[in-house]
Amino acid sequence: MAMTSPQDIDMSASYRWRLHRNVLIYVVFLLSLIGAMAWAESAGLSKNLIGPIFLFSTVMIYALIGIAGRTTNEDEYYVAGRRIPAMYNGMATAADWMSAASFISLAGALYLQGYSGSGNQPGGLAYVIGWTGGFCLVALLIAPQLRAMRLYTLPDYFDQRYGGRWPRVIAALASVLCSFTYIVAQIYGIGLIASRLTGVQFEIGILLGLGGVLLCSFLGGMRAITWTQVAQYIMLLLAFMIPVSWLAYKQLGNPVAPLVYGNQLSAIAAIEKRLMDDPAELEVRREYAQRAKLYASRLQDVDASIVELQQELEAKIQLLKAQGADFATIAQVRRELLAMPQDPAKAREEWTRAKIENLERSRPLGGMPAHTQSFTGNPEAGMAQERLFNESRLNFLALIFCLMVGTAGLPHLLTRFYTLPSVAETRSSVAWSLFFIGLIYLSVPALAVLVKFEVLNNLVGSRFDTLPSWMAQWTRLDADLLSFSDVNGDGILQLGELKLGADMIMLATPELGGMPFVVSGLVAAGGLAAPLSTADGLLLTISNALVRDMRPNGGSGPKSSEGRVILSKFALLAVAMVAAVVAAFKPAEILALVSASFSLAASAFFPGMVLGMLWPRVHRPAVVMGMLSGLGVTIFYMLVNAPGFRHFWGMDPFGGLWWGIQPLSAGVFGVPVGFGVMLLATWLTPARFIGQTTMRPVTQRNASESFPGL
Repeated sequence: MAMTSPQDIDMSASYRWRLHRNVLIYVVFLLSLIGAMAWAESAGLSKNLIGPIFLFSTVMIYALIGIAGRTTNEDEYYVAGRRIPAMYNGMATAADWMSAASFISLAGALYLQGYSGSGNQPGGLAYVIGWTGGFCLVALLIAPQLRAMRLYTLPDYFDQRYGGRWPRVIAALASVLCSFTYIVAQIYGIGLIASRLTGVQFEIGILLGLGGVLLCSFLGGMRAITWTQVAQYIMLLLAFMIPVSWLAYKQLGNPVAPLVYGNQLSAIAAIEKRLMDDPAELEVRREYAQRAKLYASRLQDVDASIVELQQELEAKIQLLKAQGADFATIAQVRRELLAMPQDPAKAREEWTRAKIENLERSRPLGGMPAHTQSFTGNPEAGMAQERLFNESRLNFLALIFCLMVGTAGLPHLLTRFYTLPSVAETRSSVAWSLFFIGLIYLSVPALAVLVKFEVLNNLVGSRFDTLPSWMAQWTRLDADLLSFSDVNGDGILQLGELKLGADMIMLATPELGGMPFVVSGLVAAGGLAAPLSTADGLLLTISNALVRDMRPNGGSGPKSSEGRVILSKFALLAVAMVAAVVAAFKPAEILALVSASFSLAASAFFPGMVLGMLWPRVHRPAVVMGMLSGLGVTIFYMLVNAPGFRHFWGMDPFGGLWWGIQPLSAGVFGVPVGFGVMLLATWLTPARFIGQTTMRPVTQRNASESFPGL
């Protein structure tokens, strides 16, 4: 797609026409591939082949674009020659932005948390508002100013604005930290989709998807990544809009889901009300409450409980043998015995987690809040409910704040705006980005509602022996994504007996809606495009920070631009391997990891960037102290509320929250601390007392003076 040659091509009509032609050829090819797969499925092609064909054909397209865009030119590698038209940069930015969190997990968060969230979840709507609002902040405050400075990376800004070594080094380290957290989530999503498409193990799926990432980003840097992301955006747009439009037409007779999905909200509310009082659901809830009490009793004396449980399982095996039970039943109990924790510390951790999970599932609707409820809790129903209501509102607002401010400080996203030819194109590109993101974000709440109606109306109440085969396939892939069991023994699936993970709702939508498997393959290919596109930009950001930003002013390392580019490529490869190893351990859900990276970016970059652009007096020591203190508070709050950390130090599992705010929104504390420290340090130590000349704020006017013609 980026087949055009070298550096000095201007933004002529012929250049743009060639770009339009190449994109049109790609769209025609993609539609032909989908049509061919649909025809092949109707002709009897096995489902086991459709998924791998979609996977490998799309990855090969991205790889070919990456190979065609290969370069060792520094300007091309870092900023794509600063000649990407606004519309295409908007598409690339939207693809970069979608990520696994938006495409794979956002609809799942809305499905599970509704609009309000639960006591410890902020609600899926906060993600939609926060991420969209963040782009408005970028357009108004950040992107045009950064583009006017003609930089390569975000740490370049701190170097140029404040001077000295430490602002740039701290910015580079913060770029690595937040980008690495972000990329682990993307690689987790890549492994999830690749393993679902091909049937291979999760770890092998990670390596398959990672190969596509490296082919796109390793050879051509930002030049190849930009055009790959344009292709990936078109893929994920089709993959999202086709199933949501299909469901809307199936349920409501109108494919324009954002306009009609509200009709299903009243139907969902009626079903939820019925299920809350359903006798079978109440029976399931009582069973989960009993299980929670059992785990609570075990936790009172862990050592004695381990011995007692071991004796109980051994006696059960002997009884089954005496009764002549079948081998599968005995083997199941043996697996329980082998999986039983022997270490008291590990047993305490597992049983605490199991107690919490069973308590959640003993609540109405399997622990999910009512979908249209504004906030969890009731301010007029006692102190406990009032506290829950206030915490729910605080978490909702805190997450919106962190996502908005984090968007304005996310290194790999801001770097995208360095690729444009002018400041005017930068403003247009932000508008295009919002348009392309809005096409999908307006449909995300619709998808969550339509899927919930399918589950409540068609899946719940089915007999276990008639459940579709795809459910068992998802269970074998990962029980945390989907699990179900006949808790009350009536042979009917109740809502409380079904557990769906946020990371599988979107990917399983075609199967939930009874669509042809070719749509499942398309959705998985789109789901793969989302983390691939984001991982490309993140890897480039991390490698640039390690190779280029950590050695400013010609430090040790390659002196030539070609040498720096080559070294960046090998750093990119090393970072990808480390991130793949971390992702293989499945450290957290995709949304939790991504939200944490936004809090880190917000506290590290936003105060220093905004004050540097608006206030001439702020100086180097102030920004160093502010960045370190803001980032330190954010990391401390995340760390001290990590379950593993609190368990290791014997701390109360629920006692570390400030005003009930969840650790993924830790930036709500770090950002004000960063601003406050910078302001105080600037007022208390004026620049003339520390031997530093104050710098002009970075505005459009003085940037144009420095770079005529912009």
